[in-house]
Amino acid sequence: MSALLAIVLLGFFLGMRHATDPDHVIAVTTIVSRERTILHAALIGALWGLGHTVTILVIGSAIILFNLTIPPRLGLSMELSVGLMLILLGVMNLTGLMRRATEWITTCRLGPRAHSHVVLGRRMIHSHDDDDADEDRSVESTSALSRTPQWCPQWFKTLGLFHFARPLTVGIVHGLAGSAAVALLVLTTIHRPLWAIGYLLIFGLGTIAGMMLITVAIAFPFAYTMQRFVQLNRGLAIASGMLSVGFGFFLCYQIGFVNGLFTGHPIWLAR
Repeated sequence: MSALLAIVLLGFFLGMRHATDPDHVIAVTTIVSRERTILHAALIGALWGLGHTVTILVIGSAIILFNLTIPPRLGLSMELSVGLMLILLGVMNLTGLMRRATEWITTCRLGPRAHSHVVLGRRMIHSHDDDDADEDRSVESTSALSRTPQWCPQWFKTLGLFHFARPLTVGIVHGLAGSAAVALLVLTTIHRPLWAIGYLLIFGLGTIAGMMLITVAIAFPFAYTMQRFVQLNRGLAIASGMLSVGFGFFLCYQIGFVNGLFTGHPIWLAR
C-alpha cells in the first residue's frame, strides 16, 4: 500500500512540475493572451492537459507494453513539432489570424445577419433576429453559443468548438515530445506494466491540474488589463506572440543543428 501511495504522489506532483516546462508555459500564454475570463483560461489549461495526457498514455503505453525503441531521428522529430507549433501559435497571435478565425467561426454560428463592432476596445459580434429586427443579441467572439447543439455540456458551449480544439491539439503535439522520456523513466523504476501505465495516468492528471493553475495565473493580468488598459493588453499579447516565435525558432535550431536532426548524426537523449 505504501508503495502504491508513493507512486500516486510521485506521479501527480511530477506531472504538476512537468506543466511548468518553458515550452508548455509559453504555449498556453500565447493561447490565453486573448481570453477575457479566468474561467475560460482554466478550461483551456484543462483541455491542454487532457491532450497532453492522451498522447502520453497512448505512446507511453505502447513503449511499456511492446518494448518499443524510439530511434533518435524520430525522437528529435517529435520534439521539433513542439518548436514548429510555438512558431505557428506566435505568428497567428501577432498577425491576428487567431482572432479572425474566432470571429469567422462565431459569425457562421450566428447566421448571415451577424456583424461585428468594436466597443471599448473589445470586438462584439451581433446577430439581428429575422423575426424582430429591433432585438439583437450580443456575444463576445470567444463565446459563440447560439448554434451549439443542446446536448453539449455547458463548458463546451462556453468555449465553442474552435476554442475546444485549439488547446487540445496543442497539448497533443506537446505530448509527443515528452511521452517517450516519461515512459522510459517509468520503465527504469516500475517493472509491472499495469502499474507503469497507472503511473502515466496519474502523471497526466497532475499535468492537467498544474496546467490549470498556470493558465489561471497567466490569464489574470491579461483579463485585468483587457477590462481597464486596452493598449497595455495589446502590448502583452504582442509580447507573448514574439516570445512564442522566438522560443520556437530557438528550439528548432537546437533540435535541428545542435542535436543533429538536420545533419547526418542525430543525437537524442530522452529527458
